[in-house]
Amino acid sequence: MSDEGFGATALHGRVLEALHDVIDPELGLDVVELGLVYGVDIDEGRVQVRLTMTTPACPLGEQIVRDAHERVAACEGVVEAHVDLVWEPPWSPLGCRRPRGRPSVGARKGP
Repeated sequence: MSDEGFGATALHGRVLEALHDVIDPELGLDVVELGLVYGVDIDEGRVQVRLTMTTPACPLGEQIVRDAHERVAACEGVVEAHVDLVWEPPWSPLGCRRPRGRPSVGARKGP
């Protein structure tokens, strides 16, 4: 985060909250829970989000990126929004930040 002070911190929080509303329709989890958000950089209201998909073959990738862009751009304090799709490092289910009580993505049920 390049901005200093409370304003950038508050904006960062609003951006992450907005990204919680971006759902991967195949998994029913949001991109933050899934660990698909690799970074959020803010500089004087210009926001750049680095986002990945669970697989490069994700058929809904463009839709998810569009949804993320629309939600970030709508945040109070954002003057410009960019969502970059990145593939490095490759996504892993170990990066999921799931709420309590939800099974992990890719988790196997007992024997």
